Amino acid sequence: MSELRSALDALAVEDVHALSAREQLDGIRQLLELRNRIDAQLTRRVRAAELQQAPEDDGMKSMRSWLRGHGRLGGAAAGQLVRNGRALDHLPALASAFAEGAVTAEQVAVVAPVATESRRTAALAQGIDLAEIDRTLAEVAAERRIEQLTRVVHHYLSRLDPDGPEPDPTDERSLTLSTFSDGTVVVRGQLDAVGGEKLKTALEAVVQADRPRGDMRSRAQQLADAMVQLADNQLASGDLPVLRTAKPNVVVTIPADDLFDPATGPSAATTAFGSLLSAAKARMLACDGSITPITIDEHGMPLNLGRTKRVVPPHLRKAVELRDETCVFAGCGAPKYWCDVHHLVHWIFGGETSLENSALLCERHHTKVHHGFRVQRDPGGRWRTFRPDGSEIVIAPRLPV
Repeated sequence: MSELRSALDALAVEDVHALSAREQLDGIRQLLELRNRIDAQLTRRVRAAELQQAPEDDGMKSMRSWLRGHGRLGGAAAGQLVRNGRALDHLPALASAFAEGAVTAEQVAVVAPVATESRRTAALAQGIDLAEIDRTLAEVAAERRIEQLTRVVHHYLSRLDPDGPEPDPTDERSLTLSTFSDGTVVVRGQLDAVGGEKLKTALEAVVQADRPRGDMRSRAQQLADAMVQLADNQLASGDLPVLRTAKPNVVVTIPADDLFDPATGPSAATTAFGSLLSAAKARMLACDGSITPITIDEHGMPLNLGRTKRVVPPHLRKAVELRDETCVFAGCGAPKYWCDVHHLVHWIFGGETSLENSALLCERHHTKVHHGFRVQRDPGGRWRTFRPDGSEIVIAPRLPV
């Protein structure tokens, strides 16, 4: 261990910026191989410690709990490390390739389900030579991409019990939504193959339909925007199940003083699920929403519930859609059914709810114009878009064919 630490110390002081491109890539290849070898030894020791019930020495019940508490690993990573160690007990060829650095821990995790007790029993009952399966999978892991290894493993497992009961897809689905103090929502979950394919197809349809020129979003950002757009479409359609006698809507509560104050106003509004939003975000939602005024007494109790006022009536939205057709932000062109009706001069600040004061903007660009960007329609009817510094976003003319 001391020699390994010394070697890592030497690497840490190396001037990597002075290396050529080829030296960089060669070094990365070597480090990947070494990381695989270190991961293999870590997995081997974790398994040995589990068999010895070593976590009891630190007062912990399991190796997984020890890894979470002492190794500061997440539950999923700790559990997979333990499962990898158990699987490699029955896959010596894969364990050898792992120890040599030819296979990654992620690849071991893909193969690990092959070695569960129930599947080893099924293989034995069918006369399958698990040693041969082990050698084949080790070769595939060492020579092919992980996607190909995944398909090979799935092919083997699906034929191991071809006549068994088809699993209920709902058993393989889970979704959790965790909300942080700033209102950010973290999505975690998994879907079965069919459910996952449906979601990927729907998201890809949105992503590919909304690719404006100059789009610098990462793939992850595109997919996240697509998921929000799907929610927008569903909420706008009015076809969702009734929620406690009312159709589901995004509900935001904000004091009138914060709503009418042009300042950003951090943490001024509260959503129905308890998240905090800025006044600027609340005003953005109010652009194409409904407003219900409620008078509150000095004790915070409601005194009077005013009549809900629809900011953009349906007939006006139809007129705006007919005129604009798509999102008017330069370079976008998202379809009208993805868009909100934005007040060029916000109605809170005296802007009229009229055709002349309205513009179609998709959710992404609606957010942009509430954070410094600006769109305006010139006398000739052409939409123009300006950055926060006042410079105009000009779309380059198409090259002649």
